[in-house]
Amino acid sequence: MPDLPILRGGLTEGFSRSSVNWQGVYVGGQAAYGTSNMNFTGSTKTVAARLLSGLEMEQQQNISSWPIMGKVSTHGEGFGGFVGYNSQWTDVVLGVEANYMHGKFGGSQTDSMSRFFTLPSGYTDSVTYEGTAKMQISDVGTLRARAGYAYGSFLPYAFAGVALGQANIIRTAHVFGLQVNPAAAPGFQSVPFDVSATEAQYSKLIYGYSFGIGTDIMLMSCLFLRAEWEYVRFATTIDTSVNTVRVGLGYKF
Repeated sequence: MPDLPILRGGLTEGFSRSSVNWQGVYVGGQAAYGTSNMNFTGSTKTVAARLLSGLEMEQQQNISSWPIMGKVSTHGEGFGGFVGYNSQWTDVVLGVEANYMHGKFGGSQTDSMSRFFTLPSGYTDSVTYEGTAKMQISDVGTLRARAGYAYGSFLPYAFAGVALGQANIIRTAHVFGLQVNPAAAPGFQSVPFDVSATEAQYSKLIYGYSFGIGTDIMLMSCLFLRAEWEYVRFATTIDTSVNTVRVGLGYKF
Protein backbone atom coordinates (compact mmCIF):
# COMPACT_ATOMS: atom_id res chain seq x y z
CA MET A 1 0.00 0.00 0.00
CA PRO A 2 2.72 2.63 0.79
CA ASP A 3 4.04 2.11 -2.76
CA LEU A 4 0.85 3.32 -4.44
CA PRO A 5 1.40 6.73 -6.14
CA ILE A 6 -1.96 8.04 -4.90
CA LEU A 7 -0.85 7.52 -1.28
CA ARG A 8 2.26 9.61 -1.96
CA GLY A 9 0.13 12.53 -3.21
CA GLY A 10 0.50 11.93 -6.99
CA LEU A 11 -2.43 10.97 -9.19
CA THR A 12 -0.23 10.27 -12.23
CA GLU A 13 3.43 10.05 -13.01
CA GLY A 14 3.05 12.47 -15.95
CA PHE A 15 3.72 15.82 -14.18
CA SER A 16 6.13 14.68 -11.47
CA ARG A 17 9.66 16.05 -10.99
CA SER A 18 11.08 12.57 -11.53
CA SER A 19 13.25 12.13 -14.61
CA VAL A 20 11.52 11.54 -17.96
CA ASN A 21 13.31 9.74 -20.75
CA TRP A 22 13.18 12.03 -23.81
CA GLN A 23 15.77 10.09 -25.78
CA GLY A 24 14.65 8.41 -28.98
CA VAL A 25 12.60 8.88 -32.13
CA TYR A 26 9.32 10.79 -31.96
CA VAL A 27 6.51 11.73 -34.37
CA GLY A 28 3.46 13.96 -34.08
CA GLY A 29 0.84 16.19 -35.65
CA GLN A 30 0.21 19.92 -35.20
CA ALA A 31 -2.04 22.87 -36.02
CA ALA A 32 -0.92 26.48 -36.44
CA TYR A 33 -2.23 30.04 -36.61
CA GLY A 34 -0.04 32.90 -37.71
CA THR A 35 0.73 36.13 -39.51
CA SER A 36 2.38 36.64 -42.89
CA ASN A 37 4.36 39.87 -43.27
CA MET A 38 5.18 40.87 -46.87
CA ASN A 39 6.93 43.88 -48.32
CA PHE A 40 5.71 44.43 -51.88
CA THR A 41 7.78 47.61 -52.40
CA GLY A 42 9.49 47.40 -55.79
CA SER A 43 8.19 43.87 -56.42
CA THR A 44 6.99 44.73 -59.96
CA LYS A 45 10.09 46.74 -60.91
CA THR A 46 11.67 44.10 -63.15
CA VAL A 47 8.34 43.38 -64.87
CA ALA A 48 7.81 47.08 -65.64
CA ALA A 49 11.42 47.55 -66.75
CA ARG A 50 11.09 44.81 -69.37
CA LEU A 51 7.73 46.17 -70.47
CA LEU A 52 9.11 49.70 -71.04
CA SER A 53 12.58 48.72 -72.26
CA GLY A 54 13.90 51.13 -74.91
CA LEU A 55 11.13 53.73 -74.50
CA GLU A 56 12.05 57.39 -74.02
CA MET A 57 9.74 57.79 -71.02
CA GLU A 58 11.53 54.96 -69.18
CA GLN A 59 14.98 56.23 -70.06
CA GLN A 60 14.18 59.77 -68.89
CA GLN A 61 11.88 59.16 -65.91
CA ASN A 62 12.80 55.59 -64.80
CA ILE A 63 9.10 54.75 -64.38
CA SER A 64 9.76 51.14 -63.32
CA SER A 65 11.49 52.44 -60.16
CA TRP A 66 8.65 54.65 -58.97
CA PRO A 67 7.90 53.78 -55.31
CA ILE A 68 4.59 51.94 -55.42
CA MET A 69 3.19 49.40 -52.94
CA GLY A 70 4.42 48.66 -49.44
CA LYS A 71 4.05 46.32 -46.46
CA VAL A 72 1.06 44.03 -45.85
CA SER A 73 0.20 41.69 -42.95
CA THR A 74 -2.41 38.93 -43.17
CA HIS A 75 -3.48 36.02 -40.96
CA GLY A 76 -3.63 32.36 -41.88
CA GLU A 77 -3.77 28.86 -40.48
CA GLY A 78 -2.36 25.45 -41.27
CA PHE A 79 -1.76 21.89 -40.13
CA GLY A 80 1.03 19.38 -40.48
CA GLY A 81 3.38 17.03 -38.71
CA PHE A 82 6.87 16.51 -37.35
CA VAL A 83 9.42 13.74 -36.84
CA GLY A 84 12.67 13.91 -34.93
CA TYR A 85 15.29 12.31 -32.73
CA ASN A 86 16.47 13.33 -29.25
CA SER A 87 19.72 12.51 -27.47
CA GLN A 88 19.71 13.04 -23.70
CA TRP A 89 22.56 13.65 -21.23
CA THR A 90 21.01 13.83 -17.75
CA ASP A 91 18.75 16.89 -18.17
CA VAL A 92 20.24 18.28 -21.40
CA VAL A 93 18.41 17.21 -24.56
CA LEU A 94 19.77 17.79 -28.06
CA GLY A 95 18.12 16.71 -31.27
CA VAL A 96 17.21 17.19 -34.91
CA GLU A 97 13.71 17.53 -36.32
CA ALA A 98 11.94 17.73 -39.68
CA ASN A 99 8.79 19.86 -39.48
CA TYR A 100 6.07 20.32 -42.13
CA MET A 101 3.11 22.69 -42.37
CA HIS A 102 0.42 22.94 -45.05
CA GLY A 103 -1.79 26.02 -44.98
CA LYS A 104 -2.73 29.40 -46.39
CA PHE A 105 -0.16 32.12 -45.74
CA GLY A 106 0.45 35.18 -47.90
CA GLY A 107 -1.33 38.23 -49.27
CA SER A 108 -1.64 40.73 -52.13
CA GLN A 109 -1.55 44.44 -52.86
CA THR A 110 -2.38 46.86 -55.69
CA ASP A 111 -1.02 50.41 -55.85
CA SER A 112 -0.40 53.13 -58.43
CA MET A 113 1.36 56.44 -59.02
CA SER A 114 0.71 59.16 -61.63
CA ARG A 115 3.05 61.91 -62.87
CA PHE A 116 3.27 64.60 -65.58
CA PHE A 117 6.54 65.40 -67.35
CA THR A 118 7.93 66.72 -70.63
CA LEU A 119 10.35 64.66 -72.68
CA PRO A 120 13.23 65.99 -74.81
CA SER A 121 11.25 64.92 -77.89
CA GLY A 122 8.68 67.61 -77.04
CA TYR A 123 5.89 65.36 -75.82
CA THR A 124 4.21 66.08 -72.49
CA ASP A 125 3.34 62.75 -70.88
CA SER A 126 0.64 61.94 -68.37
CA VAL A 127 1.66 58.52 -67.03
CA THR A 128 0.13 56.16 -64.47
CA TYR A 129 2.14 53.18 -63.26
CA GLU A 130 0.01 50.54 -61.53
CA GLY A 131 1.40 47.42 -59.93
CA THR A 132 -0.28 44.33 -58.49
CA ALA A 133 1.57 41.61 -56.59
CA LYS A 134 0.31 38.46 -54.90
CA MET A 135 2.10 35.74 -52.96
CA GLN A 136 0.48 32.60 -51.54
CA ILE A 137 2.52 30.07 -49.53
CA SER A 138 0.92 26.65 -49.36
CA ASP A 139 3.66 24.47 -47.87
CA VAL A 140 6.49 25.14 -45.43
CA GLY A 141 9.11 22.65 -44.29
CA THR A 142 11.97 23.20 -41.85
CA LEU A 143 14.97 21.12 -40.81
CA ARG A 144 15.90 22.12 -37.27
CA ALA A 145 18.55 21.60 -34.65
CA ARG A 146 17.02 21.59 -31.14
CA ALA A 147 18.43 22.15 -27.68
CA GLY A 148 16.38 21.76 -24.51
CA TYR A 149 16.57 21.24 -20.77
CA ALA A 150 14.35 18.61 -19.17
CA TYR A 151 12.59 19.56 -15.96
CA GLY A 152 10.48 16.64 -14.89
CA SER A 153 7.69 16.21 -17.43
CA PHE A 154 8.54 19.51 -19.14
CA LEU A 155 11.06 20.00 -21.94
CA PRO A 156 11.46 23.69 -22.86
CA TYR A 157 13.61 24.07 -25.97
CA ALA A 158 14.94 26.45 -28.61
CA PHE A 159 15.62 25.63 -32.23
CA ALA A 160 17.05 27.03 -35.47
CA GLY A 161 17.33 25.68 -38.97
CA VAL A 162 16.76 26.02 -42.70
CA ALA A 163 13.34 26.45 -44.32
CA LEU A 164 11.87 25.48 -47.68
CA GLY A 165 8.50 26.54 -49.03
CA GLN A 166 6.22 26.27 -52.02
CA ALA A 167 4.52 29.44 -53.23
CA ASN A 168 2.59 31.03 -56.08
CA ILE A 169 4.00 34.47 -56.93
CA ILE A 170 2.13 36.66 -59.44
CA ARG A 171 3.29 40.18 -60.40
CA THR A 172 1.62 42.53 -62.89
CA ALA A 173 2.82 45.91 -64.18
CA HIS A 174 0.33 48.20 -65.96
CA VAL A 175 1.44 51.50 -67.51
CA PHE A 176 -1.03 53.80 -69.27
CA GLY A 177 -1.54 57.46 -70.10
CA LEU A 178 -1.42 60.09 -72.83
CA GLN A 179 1.36 61.78 -74.81
CA VAL A 180 0.57 65.29 -76.13
CA ASN A 181 2.63 67.42 -78.56
CA PRO A 182 0.75 70.17 -80.46
CA ALA A 183 3.76 70.62 -82.74
CA ALA A 184 3.77 67.01 -83.91
CA ALA A 185 2.43 65.88 -87.26
CA PRO A 186 -1.37 65.51 -87.57
CA GLY A 187 -2.47 62.23 -86.06
CA PHE A 188 0.45 62.20 -83.62
CA GLN A 189 -0.43 65.26 -81.57
CA SER A 190 -2.29 63.21 -78.95
CA VAL A 191 -1.18 59.60 -78.51
CA PRO A 192 -2.77 57.37 -75.83
CA PHE A 193 -0.91 54.28 -74.61
CA ASP A 194 -1.83 51.32 -72.42
CA VAL A 195 0.55 48.39 -71.89
CA SER A 196 0.76 45.66 -69.27
CA ALA A 197 2.68 42.49 -68.50
CA THR A 198 2.35 39.69 -65.95
CA GLU A 199 4.95 37.34 -64.55
CA ALA A 200 3.53 34.28 -62.77
CA GLN A 201 5.49 31.62 -60.90
CA TYR A 202 3.44 28.66 -59.70
CA SER A 203 4.65 26.11 -57.15
CA LYS A 204 7.94 27.97 -56.91
CA LEU A 205 10.47 26.62 -54.45
CA ILE A 206 11.51 29.30 -51.96
CA TYR A 207 14.09 29.04 -49.17
CA GLY A 208 15.13 30.79 -45.99
CA TYR A 209 15.76 30.17 -42.31
CA SER A 210 13.74 29.60 -39.15
CA PHE A 211 14.08 29.80 -35.38
CA GLY A 212 11.80 29.66 -32.35
CA ILE A 213 11.04 28.31 -28.91
CA GLY A 214 8.64 25.77 -27.50
CA THR A 215 7.80 23.30 -24.75
CA ASP A 216 7.05 19.58 -24.87
CA ILE A 217 5.03 18.21 -21.94
CA MET A 218 4.95 14.47 -21.28
CA LEU A 219 1.34 13.61 -20.49
CA MET A 220 1.55 9.88 -19.92
CA SER A 221 3.82 7.06 -20.92
CA CYS A 222 5.27 8.28 -24.28
CA LEU A 223 2.50 10.71 -25.27
CA PHE A 224 3.44 14.40 -25.15
CA LEU A 225 1.79 17.76 -25.78
CA ARG A 226 3.60 20.56 -27.63
CA ALA A 227 3.24 24.38 -27.62
CA GLU A 228 5.52 26.36 -29.92
CA TRP A 229 6.32 29.67 -31.64
CA GLU A 230 8.21 29.74 -34.95
CA TYR A 231 9.59 32.54 -37.14
CA VAL A 232 10.39 31.79 -40.79
CA ARG A 233 12.06 34.28 -43.17
CA PHE A 234 12.09 33.64 -46.92
CA ALA A 235 14.47 35.14 -49.51
CA THR A 236 12.31 35.84 -52.59
CA THR A 237 11.40 38.67 -54.96
CA ILE A 238 8.85 39.61 -52.28
CA ASP A 239 10.40 39.97 -48.83
CA THR A 240 8.30 37.60 -46.68
CA SER A 241 8.26 36.30 -43.13
CA VAL A 242 5.76 34.04 -41.35
CA ASN A 243 5.16 33.97 -37.58
CA THR A 244 3.12 31.06 -36.23
CA VAL A 245 2.01 29.71 -32.88
CA ARG A 246 1.42 25.98 -32.83
CA VAL A 247 -0.04 23.22 -30.72
CA GLY A 248 0.68 19.58 -31.34
CA LEU A 249 0.46 16.07 -29.99
CA GLY A 250 3.33 13.61 -30.33
CA TYR A 251 4.50 10.13 -29.42
CA LYS A 252 8.05 9.14 -28.45
CA PHE A 253 9.08 5.61 -29.24
